[in-house]
Amino acid sequence: MKFLPGVFLFTWMFAVQAFAQRPAPTRVITYRNPVIAGDFADPSVVRVGDTYYAVGTSSEWGPAYPIYSSKDLVNWEYVGPVFAELPKWTMGSYWAPELFYRNGTFFMYYTARRRADKQSVIGVATSKDLRKGFKDHGIIIEWTKEAIDAFVVEDKGKLFITWKAYGLDKDRGIELLGAELSPDGLKVTGKEFSLIKADPTGWESGGAEGQAIFKRGNYWYMLYSGNACCGDRCDYQVGVARAEKLQGPWVKYSGNPVLFGDDAWKCPGHGTVVVTPDRRYFYLHHAYNGIDFTFAGRQGVLSELVWDETTHWPAFRYGKTTPIQAEAPAVLATTPPQTHNFSVNYDRDTLKLPWVFDAGFPKPKYEVTGSALVLECGNPARTGNFLGQTIRKGTYTFAAEVIMKDDVMQNVVIYGDAQNAIGYGAGNNRIELWQVKDGVYEVLKTQNIPDKYNNIRLELQSRFGRFYTFSWAVKGQKIDSLTSAVQMEIPWLPRWDRAPRVGISVTGNAGLKGEIKAVEMKYD
Repeated sequence: MKFLPGVFLFTWMFAVQAFAQRPAPTRVITYRNPVIAGDFADPSVVRVGDTYYAVGTSSEWGPAYPIYSSKDLVNWEYVGPVFAELPKWTMGSYWAPELFYRNGTFFMYYTARRRADKQSVIGVATSKDLRKGFKDHGIIIEWTKEAIDAFVVEDKGKLFITWKAYGLDKDRGIELLGAELSPDGLKVTGKEFSLIKADPTGWESGGAEGQAIFKRGNYWYMLYSGNACCGDRCDYQVGVARAEKLQGPWVKYSGNPVLFGDDAWKCPGHGTVVVTPDRRYFYLHHAYNGIDFTFAGRQGVLSELVWDETTHWPAFRYGKTTPIQAEAPAVLATTPPQTHNFSVNYDRDTLKLPWVFDAGFPKPKYEVTGSALVLECGNPARTGNFLGQTIRKGTYTFAAEVIMKDDVMQNVVIYGDAQNAIGYGAGNNRIELWQVKDGVYEVLKTQNIPDKYNNIRLELQSRFGRFYTFSWAVKGQKIDSLTSAVQMEIPWLPRWDRAPRVGISVTGNAGLKGEIKAVEMKYD
């Protein structure tokens, strides 16, 4: 075939131009779960402007209810607690927070156990600036023996609160109820109505709870969780229901459950649906990591919902299990990746660590003096006064440098609760490994050391939160010649609904003080 030069040139130029105008392949930006690492169960999330805020269960830990903020649902920054000082009427079980925003005010509807009778009830608190904490307004719902898992929606200008009922009542099935709230959101004004009841014969035979309700098109939708939420025998799963009116009738999806566990992420459930500016629907919920499992707790994970526009039912984009890696909600914020490592030398560093404490006891007295973290004795429990850190992954090294004292034992501790902990301490010229198991205190090993040693480094190494190595060393000395290591397995520390914390404690007569010169956390 004979080509005319002009035609060939025109054809070639057209091809080059067409190629140049072809859009470049779109690069998919992804994230990996968890998005909020460590024990962060029952997350509630709202979007206010360009910022997302999330609050999670703290269970028996104070300060109560950790708050995080994010610009992209993936990179989260710790803001602080809802309650730096625990409400005096409460005594624990700080579960299932519901964060709600309306007209410049943040509302927090939360479950807590009432000190007077140990009954689970729902309280409410408000804040104009959640970075400064919340003002508590006390109890808003008490319902027979139990009211938990509040969720609030607005319908045609009216506020409604929903909750789980009957969980502790004999001969009464588990039910999700709702009622109208006053315009200020601080009290219930309407008569209760039923949303759904747990099916005692199906996948939700263990109960129904953790409802997340939202409107799309002509329907109200509800994601709810069923079966056992917590512990190493959990089987939590998620179902979906919908209704044309908030008061119902609600119809459960025939394909329930729509989300369940696998080897990567176990027992998913109890979260909140949030809509991005480009109308994508994301479910921030919790699940146990398949490797660290209960030792790192129920972590904050993100799953996307997509829609069948024919049937108008949602489904999870990546199937019926929590994705390991998925397409991000948006262009991710240009923030450094979080390592969760820290190293604080109190001689020179000013970093304020977010310590937690056992809410079953008065808040430990401590201060940073400029050269040490000074922690006061006074807790009658054999574990002593404890300050802890949330464990983000099961494999890590935690260490503390303490000044040896004759009358105070200073410890690095893995703490489940006051009845279940293991510590490795220095005091009175000895190193001591001890445990409290089911309330029984036992010294496992003791080693005397010369009185010339002053600054002692106590270290524990964890693998998968289950296997531990404890060792000590003297600052400025050869570690190999002065280290005594103990290895052990501790499978019994995770409590039913929460992961252990790792940290420091002091034991001794009330008023005596330990001095911690440095603390360090390094994840593998």
